[in-house]
Amino acid sequence: MSSSLTSLVPSDVKTLSEFGNFREHSNPNIAVDLQSKNLHTSSEFFFLQPVYSLSMVTLVTIFGLLGNITTGLVYLSPAKTFWHIVQRGSTEEFDSLPYVVKLLNGYMWVYYGLVKPNSILVATINGFGAVLELIYVIIFLILAPPRMRVITAILFGILDVVFPVAVVLISQLSFNREMQINISGFLSLLFSVATYGSPLSIMKTVVTTKSVEYMPFLLSFILFINGLTWTVYAVLTRDWFIGIPNGSGFVLGTAQLVLYAMYWKPKQPKRTSDNVEDDWQHEHLIADSGPSLKNNESRADA
Repeated sequence: MSSSLTSLVPSDVKTLSEFGNFREHSNPNIAVDLQSKNLHTSSEFFFLQPVYSLSMVTLVTIFGLLGNITTGLVYLSPAKTFWHIVQRGSTEEFDSLPYVVKLLNGYMWVYYGLVKPNSILVATINGFGAVLELIYVIIFLILAPPRMRVITAILFGILDVVFPVAVVLISQLSFNREMQINISGFLSLLFSVATYGSPLSIMKTVVTTKSVEYMPFLLSFILFINGLTWTVYAVLTRDWFIGIPNGSGFVLGTAQLVLYAMYWKPKQPKRTSDNVEDDWQHEHLIADSGPSLKNNESRADA
């Protein structure tokens, strides 16, 4: 037995020492060297892991802040038009439905940002957007013609008061945190995708008329950057509730820029309207469901 064990040690000592077994038969210098290498590797991993984590947090924060800026610009895009509405004292033929739905969408994203850990940047910008959309809806309630005022009041009461309150109460009282995240995330995704009727409609108009008259370049570019920024944010955070609608928005924004490059003409057509932006607001949420004037405004959110 002794001679058998002695003959085994020289041939297998390296393998045994590497796996930390039978260290009493290994060369002490080899064991010390292996321990030193393992300690060095462990130290590198220990120090590099916080650096990697810090880098990821920094990237997420950067893209989240950029997304806040671009989404804020999207929310602010109709402000000039509403200023003209206030000056004229009437919303005329403008449709309130897009703003009612965007207000609901803002509510859902705020709720999602609050219930999901580390998503405060989603809540902040959509809270800002919800305030703006609420102001737009209030302007409709005050300055819209009687029939549109009644429609706006009904839509606002159902979609912007009853529905979000019911969602929050039911999810908070009946479901755990994970299910609350899934419910609010799915509803946010759903309402974000619903708002894509407007850019799809304006793209159809551009192709039909072979003119970018009703598709301002700046807004198309902002929508493109906004979709790209939040898509990168979604990839970094592995948040597909944010990634799916904003990825779609990025694709639509890219398509709009391509159409702009194809149909842009140096000579601007004559307009009788005081403000081109006025035409963006006439479009209903679903393509081909409203007046002929097209709207290029969209929520690309987070």
